[in-house]
Parts: sequence; structure tokens; C-alpha cells
Amino acid sequence: MKYGFILPFGDAQAAADMAYEVEQAGWDGFFVLDPVWGVDAWVSLAAAAMRTERIRLGPVLTPVSRTRPWELASATATLDNLSNGRVILSVGLGDIDEFEPFGEITDRKIRAELLDEGLDILTGLWQGEPFHYDGKHYKIKTQFSPPPPTVQQPRIPIWVVGAWPSKKSMQRAARYDGLLPQVLKPIEGAGHNAQRVEIADLCAIRAYVAEHCTDLTSFDIVIEGETPGDDKQEAAKIVRQWTEAGATWWLEAAWDADTQDDVRKRIQQGPPVMLQA
Repeated sequence: MKYGFILPFGDAQAAADMAYEVEQAGWDGFFVLDPVWGVDAWVSLAAAAMRTERIRLGPVLTPVSRTRPWELASATATLDNLSNGRVILSVGLGDIDEFEPFGEITDRKIRAELLDEGLDILTGLWQGEPFHYDGKHYKIKTQFSPPPPTVQQPRIPIWVVGAWPSKKSMQRAARYDGLLPQVLKPIEGAGHNAQRVEIADLCAIRAYVAEHCTDLTSFDIVIEGETPGDDKQEAAKIVRQWTEAGATWWLEAAWDADTQDDVRKRIQQGPPVMLQA
């Protein structure tokens, strides 16, 4: 199990400072929000990269449908080179409640199509070579000298939200490098709603991934949650059950923190590592 920390709020300076604390406290990754409008994730992550040497860096998460894929490819490749190959890109459809006020596309089917095409374009442009693409929504023909390829090869790792048991959603995630699992739960008179995964669900999800991804040994299953930093035994107990169900990353999300001092305190308490029996 690896352990990441999600910064719940703060500007780029806070991201740089907190990322340093995250690395010093023994965490494995540092993640920031990527809002439609707010503190820019890529500026924050670049600041974090300049203060750290070891930890992985990335957004949680980037809705590809509201980006220009070539701009996202530029930002991620630039950060991967700046950080010497420490970027992880997590992607999904995003939250339409954020999209509507800005006139972003809210239709789920179209967003899914844009996500698929956007990922095709990202992985193509990351190679640092001339690239052509002819899709339903995007058509690209680069005619200039490309920037350097990503440090990480064959690509920057991509974690994809997968809504279990949606076949299309799960197949998309299995094509890449990691899964941020959700579960579709029926809502009376309103279809289905994506909700947080439970332990029982993860066992079935992992079995599906094992059957459909090409290399389970390098595929991540990512769980977000909160653990009590002042109770190591309880924190380890919480994480252990997810590890036994197949999770490979735990992302600590201190959503209840009120101040940066609260966030710093939880970071400095360290990751919820599994204790020896």
C-alpha cells in the first residue's frame, strides 16, 4: 500500500509548503483539487515539485471533457519533466454541478466521448513526436517540432474513475494504469447515482480488473478516506481491510479540516501505515 495526501484547500504557496511537509512525514504522494474555477492545479503542483524530490504529484481529479486535451498534455508533460517523472494523472467525467454555471458540457454521453478521445490525444502527444488524430470531436495534425516526451514511459500513469458495474466505465479504466472506484446505486425515480465504494464491492471490482487489464501487478486501485492521525492502531485497522480487498493506494482526505494548521497537523502525524502484527 502507498499513501497519498489530498490538500483540501489552499493556494499555490500552501501547496508548496504542504507538499514539503508531506514528503518529510513519509507519505508517498501529494494531490490537489482541479476545479473549474479556483486555484490552478498545475501551478500548485509545479510549486510542489520545486519543494520536493521523491513524492508523486497529481490532481484529484481532472475532468478531461472541460479541457483542451493538447493543453492538458502540455501541462502534464511539462510537470513530468520538471519533477523528473513523478506525475500521476487522475481523470473522470467530473461534477456537473461545477460545470453548469460556466456553460460546460453536462451531457454524460458526450462527456464520456470527450474523455475517451482526450485520453487518446494525451497518450499520443506525450510521445514527443508528430501526431495526427481523427476523432468524432477532435481532429489534430501537428505540423511543428514537438516538445520533449514525458520522462515516464510509455506514458504518465493515468488513474481513471470507474463506476461499478458499468461495463463501459470499467473497461475504460482497465485500459489504463489505475482505478478510482465508485459504485452506481439506484435512486428511486432518478436512475442511478455514483457513490463511494464499500469493502464488499471492491472484491468484485478487483476480480473484474484482474480479468480485463493486461498487467494487474502494475495496476493501481485507489481508495480515498480519512483516518485518525492520533490513533495509529485504528488508522492501520481501517487501511488494512482495504489492502486485503485489493487496494494499492490510500488517499487521505482531511475534508473536515478548518485551517491550514489542522491540515499540517494531520500531515505531520504521518500516513496510516499498516502495523506489524
